[in-house]
Amino acid sequence: MPRTMLTDKVWQLLKQQMKASGRVYDKKEHRMTFEGILFRMRTGCPWRDLPGAFGQWNTIFRRFHLWSKKGVLNLLFSKLAYMTDSEWLFIDGSAVRSHQHSSGAATQHDEAIGRSRGGRSTKIHLAVDSYELPVYFELSGGQRNDIVMAETLVRHDCG
Repeated sequence: MPRTMLTDKVWQLLKQQMKASGRVYDKKEHRMTFEGILFRMRTGCPWRDLPGAFGQWNTIFRRFHLWSKKGVLNLLFSKLAYMTDSEWLFIDGSAVRSHQHSSGAATQHDEAIGRSRGGRSTKIHLAVDSYELPVYFELSGGQRNDIVMAETLVRHDCG
């Protein structure tokens, strides 16, 4: 069996959040599904390479996709982020190149794509706790400086 990330206490808390949201039915296999999602996010492996102990990769992927659309994963990750030791908070930003066709479509939403010296890019601003676990992140255009986003990253953590 692969190494899991959630203790029984933490899983019970997350399970209550899932049930209270009204977006997910209560099933026993949800814990291993969520553990499979966390494993995949931690290792970056392809969905098809998930260990069989988590369940069928296709089922985990479908639930990941469905829970993402319903906002369940956002709810659970927000809950996990608040269960953190925020005595120390570290922030950093990383630029990610955008594909040449990534912008230009008519939309009312900010796509967080900007122009920088290297071309079109998005910047990921991340705050982590003293255990190097992510607490909060924001996306901005690639030309945005890290210090501009620092205040909102720290303020969000403090509540």
